[in-house]
Amino acid sequence: MKEIADRHVGPTWSRYIPIVQWLPKYRAAWLRDDIVAGITLAAYAIPVSLAYAGLAGLPLQVGIYGYLLGGLAYAVLGCSRQLAIGPTSAISLIIAATVTEMAGGDAQRYAQIASLAAFTVAVLCLLAWALRLSVLVRLISNSILAGFKAGAALAIAMTQLPSLLGVAGGGHNFFERAAVLVNQIGNTQGIVLAIGVVAILLLLLGDRLLPGKPVALGVVVLSIVASHLLALPSLGVPTTGAIPAGLPSLAAPVLRIRDVEGILPLAGGCLLLAYIEGISAARTFAAKHGYKVDSRQEFLGLGAANLAAAFGHGYPVAGGLSQSAVNDKAGARTQLALVVASLTLALCLVFLTDLLQNLPRAVLAAVVLTAVLGLLDVRTLRRLRQVSRLDFYAATVALAAVLLLGILQGIVLATLVSILMLLARASRPHVAFLGRMRGTNLYSDLARHPENEPLASVIAFRPEASLLYINADTVLEIVLNRLHLPSPSKTRLVVCDLSASPIVDLAGSRMLHELHAELERHGIALRIVGAHGNVRDLLRADGLSEKVGGLERGVSLIGLVEDKSDDG
Repeated sequence: MKEIADRHVGPTWSRYIPIVQWLPKYRAAWLRDDIVAGITLAAYAIPVSLAYAGLAGLPLQVGIYGYLLGGLAYAVLGCSRQLAIGPTSAISLIIAATVTEMAGGDAQRYAQIASLAAFTVAVLCLLAWALRLSVLVRLISNSILAGFKAGAALAIAMTQLPSLLGVAGGGHNFFERAAVLVNQIGNTQGIVLAIGVVAILLLLLGDRLLPGKPVALGVVVLSIVASHLLALPSLGVPTTGAIPAGLPSLAAPVLRIRDVEGILPLAGGCLLLAYIEGISAARTFAAKHGYKVDSRQEFLGLGAANLAAAFGHGYPVAGGLSQSAVNDKAGARTQLALVVASLTLALCLVFLTDLLQNLPRAVLAAVVLTAVLGLLDVRTLRRLRQVSRLDFYAATVALAAVLLLGILQGIVLATLVSILMLLARASRPHVAFLGRMRGTNLYSDLARHPENEPLASVIAFRPEASLLYINADTVLEIVLNRLHLPSPSKTRLVVCDLSASPIVDLAGSRMLHELHAELERHGIALRIVGAHGNVRDLLRADGLSEKVGGLERGVSLIGLVEDKSDDG
């Protein structure tokens, strides 16, 4: 949608409050679409938020609070027109896996820590916005994310299988839960399993036949009706029980950040998950509708949503792809759809909670299982294995880390692996040794084009990366090995082509000094061509220009090779 201009107008402060920009330009023709989208999103959110709150180990209504308050706050400070904010499966599992130990079995403290986590996420969002840290998220590769999502899907599924089978379950990680489940499988309640399987089939069939429709709500309504007519609670089928009616009361978190050990790592993991998923979804829909998303501003939108959730006794929220897709398919034109969704949820909390007390928990487990199915992207993992074994191994490490250590520790390890992969690749850049393409004055990599003509008494090399402290010694080693020094060499000139090195730091400059000194001892000249303007400035300031005969823009590899041929 291009109707709302992306160019900032108005006071400087208003750029940080997107609603001040888009609301005055709102058109009456969009209202119907936003109302329909908001009601549809609320219908989707009710069963999903109940399921995720149960996954997080919190009272079920807390999930609805997250959608209600988080959506309202994001509508004010968020810049995506289709992003929907609420609890997510991965964050819910992080809360369940981490807060249980922190609370020590105290249910009241458990809820307080969960709310404090949302408040801490909001604080970290503000710091990330102030420090412009949105660029750091790009350090996590897509291959790592694919493995992490797959591991999260399996871990979440394992937490829901006991509810699907009607057994107690237990364990701290995927493999422990699997072992406990195997031992309890003989206690499976047939009627509970039947309810869950039917719910899964209806959800999958509904998503295929009615894409973008609130199928989950329909399944929930049918299950409540069936539970009432068949008296399922009297048959031992676990249900949600009574859900308190009314709107959330607003209050600051009772606990302070310094009072809860481990709250910062927990909030940091939630923020990382929330921001990555949210900004990915926001960019997807922005590209579809022809507008831009400010990745830095999204920290403020996400922070406002979590602050509102914290004050409403909720837990960390995020923008998810699945709920945003529902919002988009239903026709959302602006953030007003989130406001409509929040108002709809508020009405449901006031008037309709009594209808949910007979909802079978197996149905909520089915909702979670079908929701996380999209995280298990086997096609992407298979493609990684075919195209890049290194990326596939990185994805496998992330997947295994989540299953063995849990989602919070898994995402930390996955982040470290992603950064280490980046550093490993940067530390071993390809160095192209150049030859002349036959019949031309063009030069290219001899390794890729062995038919090229080698240069007589000249070696020309091109580092195909920036020359930095992390790779400078490696480049020097590769070049000296090519020269076979200190054995006698016919080479009289070495040309360093820096056209593929947009950045050179002092370590890179030092490497060129060392290369010049080594070549000079053997009577070989060093010349530099193709350096970018900022690189020339640094090399001149570091005193390299005089050693290599200048760093003029007009000097080219062709000219140097021809001059050396004439000298010969």
